[in-house]
Amino acid sequence: MVTRTTTINDPVGIHARPAAQFAQAVAASGCTVTIAKQGGNPVPAGSILSVMGLGIKQGDAVEINVEGDNADAVADSLVATLTAAE
Repeated sequence: MVTRTTTINDPVGIHARPAAQFAQAVAASGCTVTIAKQGGNPVPAGSILSVMGLGIKQGDAVEINVEGDNADAVADSLVATLTAAE
């Protein structure tokens, strides 16, 4: 398992559009991925509603855990997807 931590800088946090883009990237990766606010309970990252349900706001640190083939590259790509949506 590979873990990445990033801080959300988008002033409105993770709302519908970035959550959808992130969930689509997770589904396309073929890996098992969870996302959580740092120190919180992880949820399936492929579910838009689960990601939005975390209530991630600007300044929150999130942890992304990836299991599967090419997990390092997938984790880096998913972090880039989250930060590009900002």
